[in-house]
This record gives sequence, structure tokens and C-alpha cells, in this order.
Amino acid sequence: MDKKKIHNLVLAPMVLISLVVIIMGAAWCIHPEPWLLDRPPNEALLQTSFNNLFSAKINTHLPAYLIVIYKFFGLWLISIGLLILAYTYVTRLGTTLARNVIHTALFLILIAVYYLVFNFIPTSPFMPILFGFTVCLLCSRYYSKQLKE
Repeated sequence: MDKKKIHNLVLAPMVLISLVVIIMGAAWCIHPEPWLLDRPPNEALLQTSFNNLFSAKINTHLPAYLIVIYKFFGLWLISIGLLILAYTYVTRLGTTLARNVIHTALFLILIAVYYLVFNFIPTSPFMPILFGFTVCLLCSRYYSKQLKE
């Protein structure tokens, strides 16, 4: 395989990860009740339904608080996605250092996310996306090793 195709197989998974993360962040920012995007694992973690939770008088303003928290989370996802995209675009992952930095950063982020998901929300509907990100990272890393500088 020629060097250009291999380089594209290093670059494309990083772009895909960043675009999916941006879209996910936008979904949490735009959705009027973003906690419903992953309702079953949230209710399992809380050990109660959102209806029960919101019906208690003390939790009258909880939906407003959750909106702020989820919108912040969405903004954080958009920011991370944009940073990955910008880094990938600017460096074109053309050097070993650039590739190692982004791969290491994403590997550490994925390890932390796997820890949180498996320990707190193992029934998350976003698990396939997490596995997809892992495949993308491994693919990019594999083809990165094929590049000779």
C-alpha cells in the first residue's frame, strides 16, 4: 500500500472520532431534556425514575439544574471534538510525535471513559460508540506504525 493511503488510514479515524464527538455534544446541547438521551442507565444509577425524582417538592428545580449540567457536558464534548479536529488538521498527523501525542491522549481519555461506563452506567446506549472509537483509535495506531518517516 502506498504512503498516501496509509496516511489517510491514520488520519480518517481521528477525523471520524472528532466529528462523532461534536455531533454527540451538539445533541446534548440542543435536546430540551438531555438526560432522556440515556434515560435507562441514568434511572438504574439513581435507582428511581425521573418522574419520581421530579415529583418530589424538593426537586422542583432539578430539571433546570440537569439542563445546565448536560449542556455543559455537551459543550465539553464539542470542545474536545473541535480540539481533536483542529490538532489533526493543523498537524495532518504527519510526524511520529504528532501521531503519538494524539493517540496517547485519546487512549487515556478512552480508558477513563471505559472506567466510568463500566463502573457506573454499564447499560449505556452509547457503548457501541465507545467501542467504535476504540476501533478507530486502534486502526489509526496500527496504520501509524506502518508509516516510515
